[in-house]
Amino acid sequence: MIRLHRLLIREFLPVFLTSLLFFIMILEMVDLFANLWRYLNQEVPLSAIAKIQGLYLPKCVSYSIPIALLFSIAYTLGDFHGKNQLIAVLGAGISLFKFILPLLIMGVLLSLFSFYFQEHLVIDTYKAKNELFRSVLNTSTSFSNSNVTILGDDVGTVYHADYYDDDRRTLMGVLVAQRDSKGNLIARIDAESAEWKGTFWELRNARILSKKGEDFLEEKVALYPATTLSTPPIRFRKMTKTVDEMRLPQAREWIESLRKAGLPYRETLTEYYKRFSFAASPLVVSVFAGLAGAMFRKNILLMSLLVSLVLSVLYYVIQMMMVLLAKLGYIAPLAGAWSAFFLFLAGSILWIRAYRM
Repeated sequence: MIRLHRLLIREFLPVFLTSLLFFIMILEMVDLFANLWRYLNQEVPLSAIAKIQGLYLPKCVSYSIPIALLFSIAYTLGDFHGKNQLIAVLGAGISLFKFILPLLIMGVLLSLFSFYFQEHLVIDTYKAKNELFRSVLNTSTSFSNSNVTILGDDVGTVYHADYYDDDRRTLMGVLVAQRDSKGNLIARIDAESAEWKGTFWELRNARILSKKGEDFLEEKVALYPATTLSTPPIRFRKMTKTVDEMRLPQAREWIESLRKAGLPYRETLTEYYKRFSFAASPLVVSVFAGLAGAMFRKNILLMSLLVSLVLSVLYYVIQMMMVLLAKLGYIAPLAGAWSAFFLFLAGSILWIRAYRM
């Protein structure tokens, strides 16, 4: 049995590495030609283009691993079947599941590697690639925001500003409402502008209404250091951050920040969970490919490539639909991120039982 497994791995590895390089090249070429007209218009030097594509390489590796694994397993088993070697293995009383067990273990190991690779290399290089891309094309990202309303850290404070200037860290047209634990209004502050002073907001031309008993007392202050208003400027920024450019601790902190501010966070939370499910995709891919590859005896290369593309497209389309439903609020973010994985895994188990492999 050990010799059979060694033979299987020896046949599998060259195909996997070759297909991995092939799919990486395809993704690199797609990205390059999609942006080629932008590079030409801005007269971007070849060295900058090469650096952008080099920084994109780890992301391409991450995307290519599941597809290359699917193709290489299907092709390797199809080749065994075409040479009647698989028939000899099954005729010796060895089940297909036991025979392809090293490939399934390979899927598990690649899932763990994908997660580690994504967290420690892909995120940083992908972020650097996007920053360099924007830099060479002279496109800047503005974090300034208009007509912004958020909740403070204590939840009882509501901020509204007509405009937030991220460069100056100032607010224009400020309205702050403070509520007690029962939601009753206890104070309202209107100000012409506000400037961040490191730990609090300093208000200019402020009109303060504070509740005293049953009445509200009005006070006007030209310069009011509101030390109780400590919500940082980052909360007022335009939502330009993406989870793809954050490591897990940063992503969790960002999601919690959105939740506390009363801003939509389902989409970000779904993308957060999707990172885990995407890393696990080599596992389910290896099971499906092992079952499908054993069915081919003719046109092995063509059928393996076809099945790889069809199953990959089907998997990602289902995942995209589930993620979209989660972002729209029809299903939970966790379910949206993992539905495709468990659907394909359940389909693989049913396939094994149906054909008694």
